[in-house]
Amino acid sequence: MQDVVLAMLAKEPAHGYELRSRMRDALGPLGDAMNAGQIYVTLTRLAKAGMVTSQRSEGLPDRPDRRVYALTPAGQERVSSWLAEVSWPKPDLTEFHLKLVAAATARLADPVALVDAQRREVLRRLRDAQRAALDRSVDPVAGLLLEGVVLRLRADLEWLEACERMWTGRNRKAGA
Repeated sequence: MQDVVLAMLAKEPAHGYELRSRMRDALGPLGDAMNAGQIYVTLTRLAKAGMVTSQRSEGLPDRPDRRVYALTPAGQERVSSWLAEVSWPKPDLTEFHLKLVAAATARLADPVALVDAQRREVLRRLRDAQRAALDRSVDPVAGLLLEGVVLRLRADLEWLEACERMWTGRNRKAGA
């Protein structure tokens, strides 16, 4: 989140509400779930880290004063480094796999039940992402992001099916 906020400030200084609006515009329906308070907390952390500075800006007669944030040279450097970094989003599957193995090893839970619960959550997310992707008012750039989310969730479902097959086979062998 910090890197995204910094990148949004790279174009020009802004106040928190304006940043939230930029992020919502950039992310389309995915940005609607963003907590406005989180942006202000992030800005405070970035200011403490020396990545942004802020100045109070006089508001309009019917609006309160606002704090306008701008990048420091360190913040600009961080944005440049972040943009140059080649990475791929890390799925939650590694953590889930560790949870699955630990629960099975310690006999804390049925691995197949854990897989089933995880599948229901992935299906819910997939439905939401597909619904958002079908919205014709979605900006094409946000639509491309949604397409990536849908494809990723479909792959996660396939992996969960493989997990279920493996654990179901293990349970049969253990019971036989």
